[in-house]
Amino acid sequence: MESRLRLFLLMPLLASALVGTSGCSLFRHHKPVEDSSIGKGPVVVDATGAATTATVTEPVLDPKIERRTIKTPKIRSSNFEIGAYGGILGIEDFGSNGVFGARVDYHVTESFFLEGSYGRSRSGRTSAESLFGNLQVISNAGRKYTYYALNAGWDALPGEVFVGANRAYNSALYLTIGAGGTRFANDNRFTINGGFGYRVLVNNWVTARLDVRDYLYDFDLLGPKKVVNNLEATLGLSVFF
Repeated sequence: MESRLRLFLLMPLLASALVGTSGCSLFRHHKPVEDSSIGKGPVVVDATGAATTATVTEPVLDPKIERRTIKTPKIRSSNFEIGAYGGILGIEDFGSNGVFGARVDYHVTESFFLEGSYGRSRSGRTSAESLFGNLQVISNAGRKYTYYALNAGWDALPGEVFVGANRAYNSALYLTIGAGGTRFANDNRFTINGGFGYRVLVNNWVTARLDVRDYLYDFDLLGPKKVVNNLEATLGLSVFF
């Protein structure tokens, strides 16, 4: 009877010892074991002894973005621009001939500028002079054609021009209007002009330009007074300073 009583009293202690031992073993079994395989997650052993591999989810978007190297133009802050040009000038009733000249621009703002220009050319012969060889409407000295003009300009469409896939240049389509004087046929004539141009910034201090102008003045040498239109198209280079 006494031995049974002792066994009954020791049963709770034995149960506690067994529970503690199995608990430690259970925690040891759940310790993750890293797998050395590439692309697989850690291997976890559960209480039953079965090994499972954790799933590693790949990202939907690749965060590796290739950045382009963009080189911004270092445009000089100079406001003055000086250049030379050459092209063709059509003198009404006297044919088309070469013209050359120089321009000086002052950029008041990014969009507006003032310009002074001076050009020279020489007229050809009229159709009457070509038909009648001995006929001479004006002397050889009077065929010299010179003009000057003071203009105001506006960059109407600033933008860029692309050359290939990796190169772009700043550009602007501009309008201009002004007044000045023309000396032709040994006489000085008040002249107004207007036109447009296209400017491309080649680098930080050189620009290439295409200009089209129409010079208008009164002319009465060949008959009644009329307004003549002398069209000019030129190409030029200029520099900032």
